[in-house]
Amino acid sequence: MDVLKKVPVREQDAKKRATNFEEVCLGYNKEEAMEEAARCINCKNAQCIKGCPVAINIPGFIEQVKNGDVEAAYQVISESSALPAVCGRVCPQESQCEGKCIRGIKGEPISIGKLERFVADWARENEIKPEGAKEKKGKKVAVIGSGPAGLTCAGDLAKMGYDVTIFEALHEPGGVLVYGIPEFRLPKVDVVAKEIENVKSLGVKIETNVVIGKSTTIDELMDEEGFAAVFIGSGAGLPKFMGIPGENANGVFSANEYLTRSNLMKAFDESSNTPIMRGKKVAVVGGGNVAMDAARTALRLGAEVHIVYRRSEEELPARVEEVHHAKEEGIIFDLLTNPTEILSDEKGWVTGMKCIRMELGAPDESGRRRPVEIPDSEFTMEVDTVIMSLGTSPNPLISSTTQGLDTNKWKCIVADEANGKTTKEGVYAGGDAVTGAATVILAMGAGKAAAKGIDEYLSGK
Repeated sequence: MDVLKKVPVREQDAKKRATNFEEVCLGYNKEEAMEEAARCINCKNAQCIKGCPVAINIPGFIEQVKNGDVEAAYQVISESSALPAVCGRVCPQESQCEGKCIRGIKGEPISIGKLERFVADWARENEIKPEGAKEKKGKKVAVIGSGPAGLTCAGDLAKMGYDVTIFEALHEPGGVLVYGIPEFRLPKVDVVAKEIENVKSLGVKIETNVVIGKSTTIDELMDEEGFAAVFIGSGAGLPKFMGIPGENANGVFSANEYLTRSNLMKAFDESSNTPIMRGKKVAVVGGGNVAMDAARTALRLGAEVHIVYRRSEEELPARVEEVHHAKEEGIIFDLLTNPTEILSDEKGWVTGMKCIRMELGAPDESGRRRPVEIPDSEFTMEVDTVIMSLGTSPNPLISSTTQGLDTNKWKCIVADEANGKTTKEGVYAGGDAVTGAATVILAMGAGKAAAKGIDEYLSGK
């Protein structure tokens, strides 16, 4: 065994997986997990914990895996995380826990994410559940949104003994986990639904088809229905567009709509009643994880797919693993390229996209080098579908129907990063509704911080 290198993880063959929606990564078996866990040197001052937004006791759970006690490893993880099988699949470990791993200084870091996934999957297969509250507090808390922030906040509050109800606007709980992330990265029935069942097993109730701001309001929940506190984890589902000519043509989608049709409404399944554009040549504009998800979904629906991104590969915000998988599957990367106009025929259907070549200039406020147009470098890309993946912002419905709830210029709710406290008494918020679009694990960290803040508030601390 080479302690400097990770135990390789099995994956579905690239050519085969590009034609199906089955999970790409196949994960570790117990022997592989124990071998990988044995590489951990169990640091006394574990930097990996500092890199984890929900502060999992990483050396603690890995030690249990090394000893072969997977159930004990699961209970260690579930003390801090409500969604370990999700995190093990979609967290950017390379820039968080694994990015701080001491083992990575002279070799490859421990595969913390793959070990977390193994433990969570083993627990699910063996019907092991997280441990609930010993006694009830007799106070009701409402959680708005059943995405990663809401589920985490609800799970933590339930473990503390609160009576928690989640209100979800869609017909199925899970938020971005069900509508945003494709099946081949995050299976819905075997993983997401089972993680949600674990949260419910703690006593959390979930009401779907409840649109806060229309069905009822936060003020009504608190004044008329007896909720002592409210957590807003409603995410950021309002898509952004470029504002270029032709963007209203038939065949232009937001990545949000495109992925929701496929993931939540199962449009990829030909027996589904939900239509989806099965383009022959698709351009996905953007370079984040959502762009990779949309591109890889379009590929599986039969298209030739191009990622169009105005910076270079070094600046791609998507996870290295997602870019690697996209390339393996045959996605074409048109980098240092920016759309200027979408072309359409007399019936309004997309026929092409005018673009211009870019080069990188001085760094902008984000620290990345600013893309600058190259004069006289315009060209036309022949496409029949364009998917805009430029980020999302919060829907202003909740903030506009709640008295005393402040937002900033981006329509994000103003909340204290340390405890989620908003400008309205008893109301807390976290995740994308506060920060704008970010990662699953950062939303979970915010949900966790808010649960602690709500407990302190309701306990009079």
